[in-house]
Amino acid sequence: MLFPIQHTFLLSCSLLINSFAQAQTTSASSADGLNSLTSTSSASVGTATINGTPTTYRNIFTVPAAADSGVPVIPNIEDPQAIDAQSVCPGYSASNVVRNAYGFSATLKLAGPACNLYGTDIETLDLAVQYQSDSRLSVKITPSNIAPSETSWYILPNDLVQEPTLDADANSTAQSSDLQLSWSNDPTFGFSVIRKSTGDILFDTTGTKLVFENQFIEFSSDLPDEYNLYGLGEHIHGLRLGNNFTATMYAADVGDPIDSNVYGTHPFYLDTRYYEQDPSTGNLTLVTSNETDSNASYVSYSHGVYFRNAHAHEILLKPQNITWRTLGGSIDLYFFDGPSQPEVTANYQEAAIGLPAMQQYFAFGYHQCRWGYRNWTELSSVVDNFRQFDIPLENIWTDIDYMNQYRDYDNDQNRFSYPEGEQFLSQLHANGQHYIPIVDSAIYVPNPNNGSDAYGTYNRGNDSGVFLLNPDGSQYIGNVWPGYTVFPDWLSDNAVPWWTNEMTMWHQKIAFDGIWIDMSEVSSFCVGSCGSGNITLNPVHPPFALPGEPGNVIYDYPEDFNVTNATQAASAAAASSSQAAASSASAGSSVTTSYVRTTPTPGVRNVNYPPYTIDNVQGDLAVHAVSPNATHHNGVQEYDVHNLFGYQILNATYQALVSVFPGKRPLIIGRSTFAGAGKWAGHWGGDNYSQWRYMYFSIPQALSFALFGIPMFGVDTCGFNGNSDEELCNRWMQLSAFFPFYRNHNTFSADPQEPYVWSSVIDASKTAMAIRYSILPYLYTLFHQAHTTGSTVMRALAWEFPTEPSLASADRQFLLGSSLLVTPVLEPLATTVDGVFPGVKDGTVWYDWYNQTAVDAPAGANVTIDAPLGHIPLFVRGGIVMPMQEPGYTTTESRKNPWGLLAALDQEGSASGQLYIDDGESIEPTDTMLVDFTATQGSLYASARGTYNDTNALANVTVLGVENPGNSVTLNGKTLSNGVQYDGTNKILKVTGLNNVTSTGAWSQDWVLSWS
Repeated sequence: MLFPIQHTFLLSCSLLINSFAQAQTTSASSADGLNSLTSTSSASVGTATINGTPTTYRNIFTVPAAADSGVPVIPNIEDPQAIDAQSVCPGYSASNVVRNAYGFSATLKLAGPACNLYGTDIETLDLAVQYQSDSRLSVKITPSNIAPSETSWYILPNDLVQEPTLDADANSTAQSSDLQLSWSNDPTFGFSVIRKSTGDILFDTTGTKLVFENQFIEFSSDLPDEYNLYGLGEHIHGLRLGNNFTATMYAADVGDPIDSNVYGTHPFYLDTRYYEQDPSTGNLTLVTSNETDSNASYVSYSHGVYFRNAHAHEILLKPQNITWRTLGGSIDLYFFDGPSQPEVTANYQEAAIGLPAMQQYFAFGYHQCRWGYRNWTELSSVVDNFRQFDIPLENIWTDIDYMNQYRDYDNDQNRFSYPEGEQFLSQLHANGQHYIPIVDSAIYVPNPNNGSDAYGTYNRGNDSGVFLLNPDGSQYIGNVWPGYTVFPDWLSDNAVPWWTNEMTMWHQKIAFDGIWIDMSEVSSFCVGSCGSGNITLNPVHPPFALPGEPGNVIYDYPEDFNVTNATQAASAAAASSSQAAASSASAGSSVTTSYVRTTPTPGVRNVNYPPYTIDNVQGDLAVHAVSPNATHHNGVQEYDVHNLFGYQILNATYQALVSVFPGKRPLIIGRSTFAGAGKWAGHWGGDNYSQWRYMYFSIPQALSFALFGIPMFGVDTCGFNGNSDEELCNRWMQLSAFFPFYRNHNTFSADPQEPYVWSSVIDASKTAMAIRYSILPYLYTLFHQAHTTGSTVMRALAWEFPTEPSLASADRQFLLGSSLLVTPVLEPLATTVDGVFPGVKDGTVWYDWYNQTAVDAPAGANVTIDAPLGHIPLFVRGGIVMPMQEPGYTTTESRKNPWGLLAALDQEGSASGQLYIDDGESIEPTDTMLVDFTATQGSLYASARGTYNDTNALANVTVLGVENPGNSVTLNGKTLSNGVQYDGTNKILKVTGLNNVTSTGAWSQDWVLSWS
């Protein structure tokens, strides 16, 4: 979250002292080498009467807003004075080519005088090309000579971020690769990657210059007209990136601005190309227009590109090319040939970043949170309210409200005491529910002048040497919620053991069930080590107004709120205008900006103000972040690993939770991620807004993270920032019910938005949740498949229907697995929604989830679908068998309920599906079961394998699209005399009352259900 909770900063026992010197600030050079705020003092004390006794206390110091203001910089892409590297740099020439069993190596030397434009040119580079498997090609370009002290400038260690290597069978498979690399020195070194089977050039740097400096790398590749690229996260953007977009990657704590860099870094893209296929010759013609012919036949080929580099990135997408720019590292490229999206995504995860973590079953239940739950009593009331309205609640969360002055691993004993927490959590767990608290990424530094301010977590970390340093070796001290803080150094050998110990000790006091990691970009509210010399001021107030404080009262509402709530909207608009006017007046007049531009010094890096300025949302790299020159204990500067802090803290938290819960899968939701973070954690979409457009953006966000190998994704349902309203929350609660991670969360002082606040939202939520909980076995099976094979859970329409170019930009609908089509309403005041039914041209059948009838829809056309408030259109794909269970209030109850099956037949009368079952929690389950379902020729077959003992009976089977049920329905050859219904008009066969004949367990023996 972007802002802290009820941060009133008033009296606290730890703050009561006899006198206090109020700090005033000046600017001076400090231990971090930046212009940081230091303090002088003047007296500032207050007096209060507590229990009849006059008591003197110190006022809380507010960090000045200027503390989080960096130097004015202008991105190079916007700077009219910026020089284009392609116009002045010489490029390289290749020589000394040496072939080997898997590719070749070569030497690259500058092809002319060094330009030294945005750093020092590297004169000699090593090129290594390696065919690592039949589907993966590696291209590495690194400096030939790297001094030991400069290793982190260029090399990303394998023990930090997984490095793809030769497959075990590469000796035989690499020879059959469909990828071919060719290179040329005309006019300077460039290379092309070709798909041999089609002759298509997938990546082509020829005709452009490679620029490789110690603080700047640039290379470009041609792309076809109207290309279809996806990925390159993290951004709030449509699924298809388009050809006029700059994708900046520099982890930033910022409230979900559209198109800017936000929390995570995923330098991977999927490229899908459509071809019109001549029906007589089979010849392929590349489609370079969004206009397609409904009578034509199309095929598509997809490939993936992964740039394994953790430095700051800027990727420019232009109409006919893509340009990569980074502020360091090396060129470490991997090409995945596909040729389909599922194959690209699977190979990317299996070979490059790791398969996603399997989640505990309870993680798929509903989660409720907000910033502003003030104590255990209020939290208990929220839990009780869900039960009162019979809205399923699986997991209750707390934001930083629970903390003792916002300190990790320390509860406020007045509001969230350990004894009261033990009582609350004992009852919660007895009801099959769970508790997940937030843990932030910075550690409070106790005030040395106040003995009551002691903080063991800091002391133990300090004794172990696990906090980031300034260049001079002193402790780097920034500012986050609790005040002046330090930051874990995840490159320190002692950091993970310390983190594990803190989490373990805290769990002994508070029996949490998972962890929410926040502020992990890593965020700091000041530039540089602003706490150096100032920790005697601790605790301090952040340098901005908090939600609800004067100047930051929340008056925002969703689009068209003025139509549905005219009086309230008018009042809010007036108050908002007054607040904005007051803020504008206090801000003073604007002045002409003089931008800081730096020039390189040969052989020396300027990490705080790099000569090339990326289009960072915060401008100066040190703004609202730990500064680039913060130094790790091994000498590595934060500049080289900034984008990995969130990745590393998730790894550390995973290891800690494995220690807390031996053998159980950790539930972790983190904000900042890097390629591969999905093997430890899920992700939520950050600090979004209670606006309709952000509900829409949640879909492309989720689909992008599916490509990134993080399927456990969801957003703050109903919106985090601003006030939600009934209509938006009604629609959003239903949409999010079909996301893997399903949580409602909002900011401090905003209107409450729990689903029981509005009557229509109660009904809408219960309707959607009943569907979600009934298909949890299907969702859990999808996750098992993702965890073991790298498949996706949420899917874009284009991925499942790759022969329809018109779906290339479709991101207002999505599929859950291959079977369930979700078509949500994403606009206010609507009672219908337009959606497409993909695959109809090729014979795909779709059934309405609710009435179970086949949909009559034209191929490739938008269809207007009825969608009154409280109804989310869902459609089941013909050809699938979906395992289901009677929904309970919790997942624990649901797992004990009878089974059901929904078989939706395709045009041929066939369908298939699978069910995975285990204990729902073990990292390596002892017993598992896989059940395969096949419907064909009037029979549905179920066959199981595995040792997991599930004793729940099969209650019912519904078969859609049954043309002729015959004279009887049999189970294993025995006629079922009761519970059989056939709707001849709608072609629906329902078989109920199977509990008795399957009383030993639905899958305890294989069976065949026949109807013709």
